[in-house]
Amino acid sequence: MTDAGEGGKSTVVCVTGASGYIASWLVKLLLHRGYTVKATVRNFKDPKKTEHLVSLEGAKERLHLFEANLLEEGSFDSIINDCHGVFHTASPCFFESNDPQTQLIDPALKGTINVLTSCAKSHHSIKRVILTSSMAAMLFSGTPRTPQTIVDETWFSDPQICKDNQLWYILSKTLAEEAAWKFVKEKGIDMVVINPAMVIGPLLQSTLNFSCTPILNLINNSETYPNASFGWVHVNDVVNAHVRAFEIPSANGRYCLTEIVFHYSEIVNILFGLYPKLKLPNKCENDEPFAPTFMVSKERARSLGVEFVPFEISLKETVESLIEKKFVTLEFYD
Repeated sequence: MTDAGEGGKSTVVCVTGASGYIASWLVKLLLHRGYTVKATVRNFKDPKKTEHLVSLEGAKERLHLFEANLLEEGSFDSIINDCHGVFHTASPCFFESNDPQTQLIDPALKGTINVLTSCAKSHHSIKRVILTSSMAAMLFSGTPRTPQTIVDETWFSDPQICKDNQLWYILSKTLAEEAAWKFVKEKGIDMVVINPAMVIGPLLQSTLNFSCTPILNLINNSETYPNASFGWVHVNDVVNAHVRAFEIPSANGRYCLTEIVFHYSEIVNILFGLYPKLKLPNKCENDEPFAPTFMVSKERARSLGVEFVPFEISLKETVESLIEKKFVTLEFYD
């Protein structure tokens, strides 16, 4: 791998789905570190997808935008050709779907294989592929989670459990990562996988992303909070892990990225501490026992040099960004 901070202008990388939340910050960091970035978007003519990218420092000199379709075979061939690395972040991200096969599973699974096929065709130049997966591809293994459970990189979600429970987004991430590992093993491609939890922090793009929406819902006059526990991580930690996973020669396998796991009730308490007069939900959506929290190993993430941003800071930056982007006007008690 090469450190772009030292003559990295000769290092060309591709970022798929570049208008997305993680990818936008990833493009910004790569440009800052001197990389030349080929960035793919679905719709070149949609300013909401491109404005925040072309305005980044270094974009004029070293950012090249391309249209590409995850479901179109060969769509990435010419873009990835002669790249030294590929960051594949493009994948649909939402829970509810009327047609999960078309809306979630096909783009995630077929899209990943299409991108990796293009990488295989450019094996002469590609040094490493970084795949953005998810903790979703780990957590649904059938092993019960308790506050004493420690989830690590050996955990894999079970596709059958996902299907039985109609967890379509989780199934899409699970199948995509599973297929990716099989493909790179057959083709001899060096791949590292990043598995982040719910990613929060400031937004670069002008549209609301999936993982910041739960925070918006809590501060936007909701009367109840979900009975759910999730892992959370700052977007800067996620993009730093991506870049270091590319640059550090010894990086390999999968990396969990979770700063902490909280039930929504705990997040409401932290928000109340940050904004004592803010109108917040004061009851759970149901009377069932709270969904248990669990722990996630940080050992491998720290081996990449990731120093996790504390959740309270991540949460505050998310709220302030949602206000700045005019997604919400906070209502306070007198």
